[in-house]
Amino acid sequence: MTEDAFAKATGTKDKELFLIDGTTHIETYWVPKYVDQAMQKLDVFFNKKI
Repeated sequence: MTEDAFAKATGTKDKELFLIDGTTHIETYWVPKYVDQAMQKLDVFFNKKI
């Protein structure tokens, strides 16, 4: 489902599919090692865009 939604996201070429190996979607909300990886990626994104 993720890959399908990503492919359908139009209107920009500035997009990236970021997958965290070894986790499920819901674990990225509460498992510290996965939350940390997601937050690091978001920090990079927001630092570039804001």
